[in-house]
Amino acid sequence: MQAFCDRRVLLLIAVWFLALAGSLGNIYWIPTFIKRLSGFSDRTVTSLLVVPALIGLAGTLINGWHSDKTGERRWHAAIPLLAAGLMYGFLIPARHDVPLALLVLLLGSGFFYAYLPVCWSIPTMMLTESAAAATFGLINSFGQLGGLAGPAAIGFLNVRTHSLTAGFGLIALSYVAAAALLLCLKIQNPLDVSQRFESV
Repeated sequence: MQAFCDRRVLLLIAVWFLALAGSLGNIYWIPTFIKRLSGFSDRTVTSLLVVPALIGLAGTLINGWHSDKTGERRWHAAIPLLAAGLMYGFLIPARHDVPLALLVLLLGSGFFYAYLPVCWSIPTMMLTESAAAATFGLINSFGQLGGLAGPAAIGFLNVRTHSLTAGFGLIALSYVAAAALLLCLKIQNPLDVSQRFESV
């Protein structure tokens, strides 16, 4: 219960909730998005889904490596979310230009994955080891509810509006809001901390 009183933990729960609402909304609905934007066959749609996976693989490795090298966490976690959110936001005006819309959609789907290797290192930098271990379960348990809310909300919006636009907007807002909350956290750079101990 003490973790619920910690503003940092509540922020991390909200970040993970919003990130998963956008991510799983994207994962479950991206075949429909591609199909309705392009009219491509099911086989072509399935083939295109390899692109975000490859972007995500590269982003995960590069962003995780660079974050470890510099010791910076907040921006390395927030920038992929912002980039994915901006791509989904840009998708709204670009949706009638099929090649551009597909490019933006696939990029936005792939950029999110670069957030993942950094996000789970953040609790250990703000909390003690025992508190961080318990907090992982708390963050994930409540955050996973976003994985239910996101896809359901997109389905509801698609039915009510008969348009993909509201779904794109919801995913964009989820990612941008998660990034904004992340940037509200104060996280010490581990390289600065280690240098301080070495100089003592």
